[in-house]
Amino acid sequence: MRMVDIIEEKVEGKALSDEEIRFFIDGYTKGSIPDYQASAWAMAVLFQGMTPHEIATLTDAMEHSGETMDLSAIKGIKVDKHSTGGVGDKTSLALGPLVAACGAKLAKMSGRGLGHTGGTLDKMESVPGTNVFLTPEQFIDQVNRIGIAIVGQTAEVDPADKKLYALRDVTGTVQSIPLIASSIMSKKLACGSNTILLDVKFGNGAFMKTIDDARELAKTMVQIGDDLGRDTRAILTDMNEPLGFAVGNALEVQEAIATLHGQGPRDFTELVTQAGAIMLCQAKIATSVEAGRKKIQTAMQDGSGFQKMLELFAAQGGDISYLEHPEKFPKAAYITPILAPRSGYVKAIDSLEIGLSAMRLGAGRATMRDKIDMAAGIVLQKKIGNYVEQGKPLAYAYTNKTGVEEVLTQIQAAFTLDENKVKAGPVVHEMIAL
Repeated sequence: MRMVDIIEEKVEGKALSDEEIRFFIDGYTKGSIPDYQASAWAMAVLFQGMTPHEIATLTDAMEHSGETMDLSAIKGIKVDKHSTGGVGDKTSLALGPLVAACGAKLAKMSGRGLGHTGGTLDKMESVPGTNVFLTPEQFIDQVNRIGIAIVGQTAEVDPADKKLYALRDVTGTVQSIPLIASSIMSKKLACGSNTILLDVKFGNGAFMKTIDDARELAKTMVQIGDDLGRDTRAILTDMNEPLGFAVGNALEVQEAIATLHGQGPRDFTELVTQAGAIMLCQAKIATSVEAGRKKIQTAMQDGSGFQKMLELFAAQGGDISYLEHPEKFPKAAYITPILAPRSGYVKAIDSLEIGLSAMRLGAGRATMRDKIDMAAGIVLQKKIGNYVEQGKPLAYAYTNKTGVEEVLTQIQAAFTLDENKVKAGPVVHEMIAL
């Protein structure tokens, strides 16, 4: 079998055999197939696409290119969720404890952030002492004991994806739906859970800019999960404004704490409630989404979700006094109001600009070597549909840096005001399941 023949077949729009796909992934992972041939293959896939069977085979081959987690020692159905990424996305910090408080087993592997804010692991590490690296034995034991663990992926999981992801980034093939879907799902499947909920975001602050593109990606990933024997469902969520009010690591942890006390922002609370309800259905704990919603709402109201958050951080070495007394989190040296240039209703917010501005204030990384300032970020005061008077705050910028006047101007410019009343839309638009 020759790689050049496989490339030519895909250039001609032919469906590749299982053997050809596995030959490519195995050879590229081991280094016998060079980058230039892999990039030619990826470009051919970008233009010609792949059949659902090809995508499932590609995902399976990538999943098994390295170590996979065996979670069979965890009692019960193991649930997991994945977000395609957004601004202010602190969902796992509230959702995980809530579903665990309702009896589900959440065995989650997460990543670090590269870009506007930190990833889930970075946000967890804003609580001093938190250890996000457990051995497989510790991970399994913790989920069995308290129903939840959130840890970092080992370097041995899905090495094929690591190589392909880096290659796509520099060859203009990032936007291929089959390659995006197989990248996400191969990592999730390698982590070993029985069920997966995908939070696929769309809008100006998301990778997928339109709901149609997000729907195509979601359907492709749900099909992969179904083909490979996992209960996989997806929700399409709006990222045309930041999720919640807080953007930044410690700031987002504090907002997750407030949400677990039933005092969170409307949109974030709705997302967590709907996602949690679906996950409880996947775990066979709720018989319907509506019944699941009631269980999640109860876990917020009776404090059991927050107690589970305390258990999670305590089990992983975190100083839970910060969770019990959020005022202990370090405060930024400079907290600056971003004032409305005129009166009006907030018509739009450029989520991506808010995210990038938060990064420039210190909340994110431009490269993986950069150090995150856990106290930095932005806290919105107004969302789409809210009225603001001239000279009143649209947001507050938190930073320990000086000379950020240009960033403050960019935050202000991210808000579009209109004299006409504007109605905010829903955060969860639809659910996709087979």
